Amino acid sequence: MSWQQKIGKILAGLCLFLVLATAPAVAALQNYSHIDLKGRDFAGNKLVGGVFLAAEMRGVNFSKADLTNAIFTKGVLLEANLHGANLTGALLDQVTLDNADLTDAVLAEAIMTRSRFYGTKITGADFTNAIIDRSQVKLLCENAAGTNSQTGVETRESLGC
Repeated sequence: MSWQQKIGKILAGLCLFLVLATAPAVAALQNYSHIDLKGRDFAGNKLVGGVFLAAEMRGVNFSKADLTNAIFTKGVLLEANLHGANLTGALLDQVTLDNADLTDAVLAEAIMTRSRFYGTKITGADFTNAIIDRSQVKLLCENAAGTNSQTGVETRESLGC
């Protein structure tokens, strides 16, 4: 090994050390798959990348929680409180959100295919670049109003109503 290669390895190791030493602590991945979470209180919690596969979440409180990139596949969020929650980039595939509160929530770039929104409160929610089934967009547009306090985006505009 030449001296240039040795110096390169030392510099690479030093760079890796500096990145790891100065990076903010990242919470361990939280997995709530197949768990009964009815009525649990996660208000204000940081659940970035959390996994909620087929979890029972009726009446759960996620208000103001950071759920960026969280996965909620086949979840039940009936009457859940997601008021002001950040669901940017989240996956909500086959999720039941009937009578849930998404008031002032940020759902930008979220994927919400095959999900239901009957009776869901969405005043001030931001759905910018979210993927939602056309029939559900039509349903959501019936009650879409308000402007998101965090992003300044109008709900109707974000849904393309």
